[in-house]
Parts: sequence; C-alpha cells; structure tokens
Amino acid sequence: MTSLFANIVEAHHLIRPQVLETPLEYSPLLSRLSGCEVYLKCEHLQRTGSFKFRGASNKLIRHHESLQRTAVITASSGNHGLAVALAGKTLGIAVTVYIPVGASPAKIEAIRSMDAQVVQVAGDALASEMEAMRQSKLTGMPYIPPYNDADVIAGQGTIAMEMLEQGGEFDAIFVAVGGGGLISGIGSVFKACSPQTEVVGCWPSNAASMHASLLAGEVIQIEESETISDGTAGGIEPGAMTFTLCQQLIDRFALVSENDIKAAMKLLVETDRWMVEGAAGVALAGMLQYAPDYRGKKVGVVLCGRNISLEKYLAAVR
Repeated sequence: MTSLFANIVEAHHLIRPQVLETPLEYSPLLSRLSGCEVYLKCEHLQRTGSFKFRGASNKLIRHHESLQRTAVITASSGNHGLAVALAGKTLGIAVTVYIPVGASPAKIEAIRSMDAQVVQVAGDALASEMEAMRQSKLTGMPYIPPYNDADVIAGQGTIAMEMLEQGGEFDAIFVAVGGGGLISGIGSVFKACSPQTEVVGCWPSNAASMHASLLAGEVIQIEESETISDGTAGGIEPGAMTFTLCQQLIDRFALVSENDIKAAMKLLVETDRWMVEGAAGVALAGMLQYAPDYRGKKVGVVLCGRNISLEKYLAAVR
C-alpha cells in the first residue's frame, strides 16, 4: 500500500493539465437536512463527465511512448471507455472499447465521438472485460483495465489528494463501489494521510458483487439485478488486486435500494442543482443512510459522474 500511495502522489502532478482539479463544494442544504457538515467532491465536472479520466490518463501518460506505436484495448460499461478514448485521442493512441450490449446508448455514442472503435459484447461488464483480455492476448494490443491496475488506481486516488488540499481532514468519506478502483485509490490516500477518516463503501443492493465477495472472503460471482447505477454494475475479475485493497481499506458498508438511489439523485437537484448518474446517487444515498452516526461531523461524498441520458434521468427522479 505504501508504494501505491507513492504512485498516487506522483500521479497527482503527472496528470496535469489534462485532468482537471474538480471543486469540493460545501452543501448548506444537504448539511441542514442530514445534520452533518456535507462536502461534495464534484467529479461529475471532470472531463468526460466522470472520475475515470484520471486513471485512464495516468495509465496512458506513463506509457504513451510505447503505446503510440500500437493501439490499446479496454472494457467498460461506459465511463472508463470514454475516458480511455479521450486520453488516447489526446496522446495519439488508437483505442478499441469492448462494452456490454445493454450499456447506455449515450455513453456508446460519446465513445464513438472520440474516434474510438466500439465492440459490443453479450453479458455484463465482466463478460466485456474477459473478452477484451482475450482479444488483447490474440492481437498483442495492450489491455487497459477499468480498475484492476496499479496505474489506474493511482489516477483515481488523486481525488483524495485534492480533497485533503481543498478541505482538510474528514470524519468520513462516502464512495460508490463497482470494481473497487475508485475506493482503493481514495482509501489509500486517507489511510496514509488521515487514518481517522472512515472510508465507507456504498453499493446498490441490486448489484453488489464486491460487497458479496468481501463478506465471503474471496472473489465470488453473484447474480445481479438491474440497477440505475450501471457504472458500478458487473462482477469482479478473478484475482483482482482491488479485492485485497478493499479488504484493507473499507471501514463500513452501505447497501442502498433503487428507490434510495433515485431519491438521492432527485434530492441533489433540489439542494445543489446537480444532475448526476446513478453511481453518484449511490454515494449520496449511503451518506444519508449513515447520517445519524455522523451528526455534527464533517463528511465527504464523491459525486463520481454525470453520464446518464436525460430520458433515463427524468424517469428516475419523477
């Protein structure tokens, strides 16, 4: 974990100016409603509309000289693919994205707009990852993992570096969890720099593969149901380094219902005028669930992305 933290510190400088320093905004209305001192880390304002641009940029910048001589393959439910596509376009690296058939059409169109090729795969996000890795071995093109990679995790961890610089220490941080790359990076920084901060992992109850694996003590595959938090859906890659990191770094678990996620998304518009995707709603719903435990205390909520179609968003918040 020490080496990962060192990599995050390096990435914090390496990824500029491609990656924006996003605002950390105090929310007076959410603070009054919850009884906590609530700060929102606005990663939905990041380039490509999600935190994923950090990890993708760090990976490609570190290896761009060799990658410029070839093309790269990645897998994504949308946000990571878009992030790799833009990072690749910026650095002159061709990108092919393997993506689940049921992924957001808006995200697929956005990926194609970055001149990346899209290959749709039947099944969930894990199926796309396995097919992308298979194609990488067949073609020799490097595979850029969405979460199971030290450089990608280090890029995501720069969020926490910014939070500490912008807002000082926190009593708790709430983070949505899919494959675990985001919370692994953020948790590594807080454990190194602010060990008293509780790191709270948040999942939609309908799709909580990492949560189930943590309870089982090993990576397992479970049947997930449909969730508006499509960015966190899908199984965990066998042998994922994020599983061990999540075991070490997550202090508390929050499982939230689809109704709770949608209510949180709607509440955020009412209080702070931010339209976010389901995964960001998961983190806010987790904070609201635990709010009684943190009354009068300072909490951070990572709003991880905004990439949701207007039609889907309006159906969720009505």
